[in-house]
Amino acid sequence: MIGKPIAALLAAFSLLCCALPAAAHHSFAMFDHEHQIKVAGTVKDFRWQNPHVYIELTGVDAKGGEEKTWTIECANPGILNRIGWKFNMIKPTDKIVVIMAPLRTGEPGALLKQVTLADGRKFGNGGPAGPPNIE
Repeated sequence: MIGKPIAALLAAFSLLCCALPAAAHHSFAMFDHEHQIKVAGTVKDFRWQNPHVYIELTGVDAKGGEEKTWTIECANPGILNRIGWKFNMIKPTDKIVVIMAPLRTGEPGALLKQVTLADGRKFGNGGPAGPPNIE
């Protein structure tokens, strides 16, 4: 039988161990940051949610490929708020241009680097995503 102080210490340690995995986050290794692409298109959906904001965009890349619907991952709402984004600044049917790092698998998914709204305003995706390397 163990004493009350040791039992309390073990219980606290167990709670701490359970909380640590919640702090983990995925990397951006699945995205090809070296071969960024620019896509102009129409917003199909804009989801302002945790842990990431998402833009679904139907469009064609600057090289004139086939039309695709892209799922574009953005930072979380807190980061985006701090750099000037608003929850209602992008709406379905809006025409936007994005620069993004596509998935390495070739699937139509990407990490946002920059968005240009219909009125010409440009917004980045926060520090962790990094800046665009194309114009």
